Amino acid sequence: MKLKSGYFTDFLSLFFPHLCPACGNELVAHEKVICTDCRYNLPQTNFHLVPDNIVTRQFWGKINLEGAYALYYFTKGGKVQNLMHHFKYKGMQQIGNELGEIAGSQLATSAAFASVDYIIPVPLHKSRLKERGYNQSACFAEGLAEKLSGVVEENNLIRNRATQTQTHRSRFERFENMQEVFAIKNPQRLKGKHILLVDDIVTTGSTLEACAMPLLEIEGLKLSIATIAYAE
Repeated sequence: MKLKSGYFTDFLSLFFPHLCPACGNELVAHEKVICTDCRYNLPQTNFHLVPDNIVTRQFWGKINLEGAYALYYFTKGGKVQNLMHHFKYKGMQQIGNELGEIAGSQLATSAAFASVDYIIPVPLHKSRLKERGYNQSACFAEGLAEKLSGVVEENNLIRNRATQTQTHRSRFERFENMQEVFAIKNPQRLKGKHILLVDDIVTTGSTLEACAMPLLEIEGLKLSIATIAYAE
């Protein structure tokens, strides 16, 4: 006798429960990736409603942006940190897709992001990509593309060399560490386009700034930024 798939899933969940990566509670029926409580109560920034937000101000005088956004506030020891840990180091790529769709739904209501042509994830160096198996920023970009008009352009912005971790570095050290790391393979394809550059977390903004430099050399290019989280 065949078990219905729903009953079989429920049976398996008794032994291998699906847990919310943010809070650790068991997911119940119809919850996908993140539990309902976390979906609505994680610390959202609502930066899509505030053009003059913290992320935007972080880049004033450095790079010209159409808009800047982060979905959540990041705090050490908080649920967003738990979520990002599972996303980056536990192989849970689906977290990026899910958060991208949540963020994309918000950005779709903002005039600053309405004309996006291409969504470009911050690239990993090939050695890091081989080690991790996926680019977390690309997962986020794919989710965004489900809700926005832009399409993912993953292999045009490239990382020329691997860099040491940015953790525990000062802002100046981070900036120095990222100099001339990124390049554009086919700038003609991006000429006159509105680009949404995406990353997982923005702290000092050094990585995003380094990515932006070669992009903004392209004639007529407009640039916006979106990340999953903002960490002060």
